[in-house]
Amino acid sequence: MKKPKPPSPAGPPGETDPSQQPESLDACRRCDLWRRATQAVPGEGKRRARIMLVGEQPGDGEDLAGKPFVGPAGKLLDRALADAGISRDDVFITNAVKHFKWELRGKRRLHKTPGQREVQACMYWLERELEQEQPAVVVALGATALKALLDDAHARLQEHFNKVTRHAGRTVLATWHPSYALRAPDTATRERAYADIVAALKHARTLASGK
Repeated sequence: MKKPKPPSPAGPPGETDPSQQPESLDACRRCDLWRRATQAVPGEGKRRARIMLVGEQPGDGEDLAGKPFVGPAGKLLDRALADAGISRDDVFITNAVKHFKWELRGKRRLHKTPGQREVQACMYWLERELEQEQPAVVVALGATALKALLDDAHARLQEHFNKVTRHAGRTVLATWHPSYALRAPDTATRERAYADIVAALKHARTLASGK
């Protein structure tokens, strides 16, 4: 496991290039997030899976491990997949943004929501994954993923929640990010959010099966 990078000042002008077309994530300089992330976190899972899950960005644990959804939100997602009758080995999991955006609070690196410029920069990689994997159904986990998948900075999660949306020839479903089901302010809200995620995954399974 790599050690996290400490906070660092911006590098010389020109190191970040939004028009760059890198061949590897490690070489990506399309936005500034690479400066403070430990490493890029690519998607992983079954190749050409019928279902693709897209989250927001790696968290602290994912940044260190180099794998998506391995922290607390990932464990909740694993449970939701099992309750929906889906094996994690049968899906492809990725994020809209491939580097961890964070701010330091004491000694902890806390999640910071990526901006639209960063989401747009990382569309280069998300589009590649979508083209390579050709999923039958894409599940947007949270608002950032939905905005990226619909290429619409104004897309609202509530308007697409667990509804079938067709965009660019793809079937998209939207639900909560698993972190919301972990951090909602009360037990009832957390339980409802978890149930919503399971329902969306079941819907995705039905759509992917063609029934």
